[in-house]
Amino acid sequence: MTDTHAHLDFLELQELEEVLLTDLKAVLTLGIDPARWERTLGLAQGNVYAAVGLHPTEAHLLSPEVEEALRHYARHPRVRAIGESGLDYHWTPGTKAAQMRALDFQAQLAEDLGLPLVLHVRSKDGQAEEDLAAWLLVHRPKRVVLHAFSAHPALEGAGLEVGAYFSFAGPLTYPKNTALREAAKRLPKERLLVETDTPFLPPQAKRGKRNRPQYVRYTLEALAEALRVPFEEAERLTDENAARLFRWDNGGV
Repeated sequence: MTDTHAHLDFLELQELEEVLLTDLKAVLTLGIDPARWERTLGLAQGNVYAAVGLHPTEAHLLSPEVEEALRHYARHPRVRAIGESGLDYHWTPGTKAAQMRALDFQAQLAEDLGLPLVLHVRSKDGQAEEDLAAWLLVHRPKRVVLHAFSAHPALEGAGLEVGAYFSFAGPLTYPKNTALREAAKRLPKERLLVETDTPFLPPQAKRGKRNRPQYVRYTLEALAEALRVPFEEAERLTDENAARLFRWDNGGV
């Protein structure tokens, strides 16, 4: 199994030790603001790889100095992606312009380094999803992940148009999320990923608890059921998709 999106730097020492004992093929841990980049890279060893970026809720921090620091950290040999970037009008609706500037900068950095771009999107009325869909169709990044995909129609259409990868998290397991499982069934199998968003978005079986990379099994089980394939086939499929996108074994080149 592969967890393509976690925030290990949010975990306590005991929780981290549990992660290190798992037999996951790979975990991508994302550092989402300048204060977290150093620790994130320190955790990137063994089967753990890193991404660095500026979360849209932190977009106001973007400055020439932060840009230069991100360029520096992004060249670390364990970095496999830029992000998470994107648009968030749920928590920080007043910083739309700053979020778009940060998104544009990170997209260009990802292109310059030949790395995937991991995108976050959230809003109360779907406007961030609409805006990100429009952005995708204009900028057409070569390698892009729609993190914690929600099945928003405009984002699904734009994602398909640009060849995005669709990453499913714990909400895929929630009983009321039939539409999300239907989306998983109709998307190209070679573009499907699973993640935990550790320590956030726990699966149904762990609701109310802090998420862990090993809980990706629950999302994978839900995906296998939606696709009507054996668990082992869904595991092989998502492992191969993640390895192809993030290039775990060849230095990210």
